[in-house]
Amino acid sequence: MNAFINSAVADLRQRAGNKRVLLALSGGVDSGVCAALLAKALPGQTICVYVDHGFMRKNETEEIVKTFSDTGLHLVCVDARARFLQKLKGVRDPETKRKRIGAEFIAVFEEESRKLGDIPFLAQGTISSDVIESGVEAALVKSHHNVGGLPANIGFDGLLEPLSGLFKDQVRELGRVLGLPSTMFRRQPFPGPGLAIRIVGAVTQSKLDILREADAVVREEIDRSDCSPDQYFAVLTGIRSVGVEGGGRRYGYVVAVRAVETRDYMTCEAAPLPYPLLHKIAARMTSEIKGVGRVVYDITPKPPATVEWE
Repeated sequence: MNAFINSAVADLRQRAGNKRVLLALSGGVDSGVCAALLAKALPGQTICVYVDHGFMRKNETEEIVKTFSDTGLHLVCVDARARFLQKLKGVRDPETKRKRIGAEFIAVFEEESRKLGDIPFLAQGTISSDVIESGVEAALVKSHHNVGGLPANIGFDGLLEPLSGLFKDQVRELGRVLGLPSTMFRRQPFPGPGLAIRIVGAVTQSKLDILREADAVVREEIDRSDCSPDQYFAVLTGIRSVGVEGGGRRYGYVVAVRAVETRDYMTCEAAPLPYPLLHKIAARMTSEIKGVGRVVYDITPKPPATVEWE
């Protein structure tokens, strides 16, 4: 890993020289480790731009802003919630969602770059699995917003992706070697398109509100338990089912819980969560969240399923 750091630092300095770099910061493991690597290679030249597209988990934007503000990095936060939701209005196809989100990210970064002055380079925390699944080196599985979701022409002179040859476990190890706090490099993955691809079908504000609360329940209960899956979250399926409430009929959404064990995220198995834990998650969701009528647990491995539903 030290040899990788030396090579990556030399490559970044050779490509960027003394020019400034705009890093697309999502707050996740990959972009966070990329930020640390850029800070080492190009100190004082990197501006981190975090775009709140409205598809983040509960309280996540506030946590990300605090975490990266404390690192001393130059951080710019952009509230783009309304424009992203408008871009996805009525869109049901997952590939279209990813591509529209990717294109809108680039549009925001180009706008911010113009405001900040001359910034010729865009940096991203793209990793190897993003490249592979987006069909760059193999058959298309799903377009990652930062690879297959990018428009053909971006308004930057160059694209820097220093982690594109690493898998998730290697990125975590890189973060450790670079001295990042464990809360950052051990953070579970969260897709760039966020909750938009954990809502099956069209995305609306009301669905986002339901899913945000359901996801918070999943994370709270698993974090309190003795279980330690590598990734866990809720999915708002496109299905509604009949139930009973107060002696009357209720018609609510089906929420799927997904928890997986994996090393590199190219393959995974469903985590064997104990029934009492699943029962508590289901009881909380159906009693606390208006609009949730049923909870199911996804036990499908990867392959044939991906970790995300869309």
